[in-house]
Amino acid sequence: MKVSLCVPAWLTFPALLLVLAMAGCASGAIKEAVSTKDAPAAIGPYSQAVKVGNLLFLSGQISIDPKTNQMNSGSIEDQTKQALENLDAVLKASGMSMENVVNTTVFLKDVNDFGKMNAVYGTYFKDKPPARATVQVARLPRDALVEICAIASK
Repeated sequence: MKVSLCVPAWLTFPALLLVLAMAGCASGAIKEAVSTKDAPAAIGPYSQAVKVGNLLFLSGQISIDPKTNQMNSGSIEDQTKQALENLDAVLKASGMSMENVVNTTVFLKDVNDFGKMNAVYGTYFKDKPPARATVQVARLPRDALVEICAIASK
């Protein structure tokens, strides 16, 4: 299975080093994998999230129900809700919440679903929503309609 790397397009290597240095990551902060049974288990060589300093980098989530490990193949709204619930579970495992999210990247199978996705997304980020990029992609794992990854800060 392919894993999406959630790095904003503007984030070049020098910019990434600057961001990490500002977060205290370049000064020897320990990299710690975050995992919870309340979100789908990683099915490859990646972590649900990685904490470095005060930053948490969350892997992309699709609409897999962590209790059944089955894909929710419902509407874009249903899939967006499950993906965000999965992100929320990983955030909670690291002592954070959706309020700590500073950036997200939303991958849509069909950008025509933007409005419906955005309506659900907005219910999770009511006050001070994070920065966001949204892109249409050719295909997502398990033929999902949406995948969302995030960066959070404590």
